[in-house]
Parts: sequence; C-alpha cells; structure tokens
Amino acid sequence: MLQTNEKHLVEFLLQCHPGQPRTRGNWEVDHHGTPFILPSIGGITLNVQAGDPAFGWVGDHIEPGVSCTADTHKPFEHPNVGLQIYACAGNRATVVTGDAKGAEGRVLGHHGGSEHVIVDFPKDVKEKMLYSDTIVIRGKGQGLKLSDYPDITLFNLDPDLLRSMHIRELDGGMLEVPVTTVVPAVCMGSGIGSAHVAKGDYDIMTSDADTVREYGIDRIRFGDFVALLDHDNRFGRAYRKGAITIGIVVHSDCLEAGHGPGVTTLMTCASPLIRPVIDPAANIADLLGIGTTAKKKQKARK
Repeated sequence: MLQTNEKHLVEFLLQCHPGQPRTRGNWEVDHHGTPFILPSIGGITLNVQAGDPAFGWVGDHIEPGVSCTADTHKPFEHPNVGLQIYACAGNRATVVTGDAKGAEGRVLGHHGGSEHVIVDFPKDVKEKMLYSDTIVIRGKGQGLKLSDYPDITLFNLDPDLLRSMHIRELDGGMLEVPVTTVVPAVCMGSGIGSAHVAKGDYDIMTSDADTVREYGIDRIRFGDFVALLDHDNRFGRAYRKGAITIGIVVHSDCLEAGHGPGVTTLMTCASPLIRPVIDPAANIADLLGIGTTAKKKQKARK
C-alpha cells in the first residue's frame, strides 16, 4: 500500500452552488472557420455524467454533471479561488438545501476559464436541484504526498481516490498507473504555461484527425485517467522530455482551435518514474461506482 501524509492533511468544508449555463451571447468560430452557437460551459447538465463519452455531444466545452461556483460574479476572487484550489478529484459533495437535500456526489476536477468545480450527481438528484441550492464539498487532498516517492508530485487528488486507482509499485522507485489513453505532448494545448496546476485544467487538442485516431483520443470518457507524455506539471504546465503527468478528464471535446477534452492534473514527475498502463476501466465512474456505472447497475437490478 502506498504510504502518504494523509493524516496531516487539512480538510475544509467548501460551500458552493450550481452555476447557470454560460454563453458569450455571440457567434464563435471552430478550427475550420465555421461559426457556431451551441451549448457550452456551466449548468446542471441533466444528460451528461462521469463515464459518458467526451466526444459526440452537440456542444463545446461541455461540463458533465453539476458545474459549481462559490461566486459566479467574481470567478477569479475569494471565495471562488479557494473552492477551486481546495476541491479535489474524488471529494464527497452533499446537497444541503432544497428537494435534493442529503444527496451525495463526487468531484471530478476543475475547469479553468469557467472557474467551475465539476461534481457528478445521479440524474434523479439533478432533476430536483435548483441553481439557488447549496452544495458542501469536503475539500481534502491538496498537499497530499507519497512518502516513498518524493520525485512524484500530487495535486487535486483525494486520498480515497488515490487508493482506488490500482497503482502498483515497481522496482527502481517507479509506479505503474492505469490510464485509458496515452496522449503525446504535441496534442496539449490551451492552458500550457499556467503558473501552477492547483486549479483549472488544460486541453488535449483534437484538430488533427489522424493523431486523434492514432492515439484513440476520440474514445476518451468523462472521468478517464489519462497519461500526458513529456509534460511536467510540478511548477506549471511545461514540456519536458521524459516527464509524465496523469490527469482526469473534466470537460468535453471542443470545436475551437487549441482546445479539446480538458484535463485536471493529479500526478506529475519530471523524469519517467510513472509508467502508464492501458486499462479501459481507469475511470472515476468505474472505480467509485458513480455516473454511467451506477446507472448500468440500476438497470441490471431492474
């Protein structure tokens, strides 16, 4: 079992509410030069959840589940910055008001630009929610470290989710991490150059169809764990040959140039100490029994 500093982590209660669907209210242009007006970021998204395909939706930057904010009017200020940084993938979220009171969900990650924390809730719960409802997240995980692997840095990762990821310890101080997809460095786009990765995400560019097919990027699902080759996220998002970053997919494919499925960083190292291994079930929905996986289990019981 991986040894961590979990018992020393700080756990906050983070308060937020669903953010209304957002739009620029004007034409946008895709990477072929075609204008479009389509659904995009934000909202209580009723028919999209963890485990669903990140491709094929009639939209751009679709955020699955419930897009949460502490202050939609001041996304880059307190308290929304604290919500962004302290909410970690795998954290439990509870609705504490309204008809959905008491329902639980799980954080997938956070989306930069919209400054939303993405939380997966069952569809029947989302049907009962209002944008005035309050959600409380048990924010725990920022500062998590692997005691025996000091050169592997963790961000945005709940300790319980870490334990669920089926990571294997290998000889030579390496870790084997299951992922659904390995992404070449050349595909990483919007978000590169950010000063740190403790909030926000960056995108897998999908404008080159041949590369998308070659690496199976079009099979990515919301909540997938993916490996980003030659990307060092320790002190921002940067290219470094031999580096490896593991992230979780938090929003859909995109039409705009430089964009695609968004990835929140979970693990990173400057040298190849992480060995990604392909596992189609390396998805938070499959590991925690939420999203599409929970829906399939419900149908099976019927």
